[in-house]
Amino acid sequence: MRALTEADVRASFVNADADELRVMEMPHDFVLVDWDYLDFFAWRDPGAGRRGYVLIPHDGEIVGIVLRASDPGRGRSGMCDICRTMQPGNQVTLFSARRAGEAGQRGDSFGTYICADLSCHENVRLAHPLAPNEVLADGQVDFRLDGTRRRMEAFVSRVWQYA
Repeated sequence: MRALTEADVRASFVNADADELRVMEMPHDFVLVDWDYLDFFAWRDPGAGRRGYVLIPHDGEIVGIVLRASDPGRGRSGMCDICRTMQPGNQVTLFSARRAGEAGQRGDSFGTYICADLSCHENVRLAHPLAPNEVLADGQVDFRLDGTRRRMEAFVSRVWQYA
C-alpha cells in the first residue's frame, strides 16, 4: 500500500456518512504504520468499540469501508473468513458493513466473520510451528498472504459493488 494521510483515509470511505467520518478515530499508532508491509489496513475505532475500518487498494485508489461488530460471546473456537486462522470463540466476531450507494440507504448490508481485533494481516504472517520432520514448502506463506488479500478484496467488493 502507499502511505496515507488522515485526510486520504477519511476521503476513501464508500459506505460512511459525514457523521461517521467526523467521529472516526484513527488508530493510536497511525503515524508509525509501515505502509510498504501492508496489503490492506484495518483497525478498531479506539473511541467506539463496535466500529472498525478497512482500507484496501483498488485500481490505484484506496477504498475504505466502515464495519460494525456484533458481540463475540461464543464459547467455541471459530475461524476467521478472511485470514482462515482458528481463534478462540471470543476472538472471532461477525462484522457487517452497510452497502454503498442506494442499497445501503435502503438498509442492505453484508457481513462475515473476521478476527475481532482486525489483525488478519498480522495473524496470517505468524509462523506455524513445524513438526521435527516437516519442511516448509517454498511459497507457503505467500499463498496464505495472497489468499487473505483476495478474501478481503472480495468482502470490500461485496459492500461496494452497488455504489
